[in-house]
Amino acid sequence: MWILVFFDLPTDTKRDRKVYAEFRKRLMNDGFSMFQFSIYLRHCPSVENAQVHIKRVKNSLPEHGSVGILCITDKQFGQMELFRCNKSVAMNMPVQQLELF
Repeated sequence: MWILVFFDLPTDTKRDRKVYAEFRKRLMNDGFSMFQFSIYLRHCPSVENAQVHIKRVKNSLPEHGSVGILCITDKQFGQMELFRCNKSVAMNMPVQQLELF
């Protein structure tokens, strides 16, 4: 299961930029990797584990802006096609974090 977090946060003031940076830092500290500038993703081994990380994102939502969260399966993620200009590119998989139980 993959979690994708899409966000569009204001960056007009110094305070806005700080909130943006803190939100982005929290995502990265929770194991999310940047897919595009305002899209971060994370792999989770189960639905239950995904719910834990979704809850963390929801608990760190900024006061202003918009944030979207999407969960997709490994199969759906593997069917994604990426293009740069008109050329198809291989998708770089984010670094996997090993989880010990």
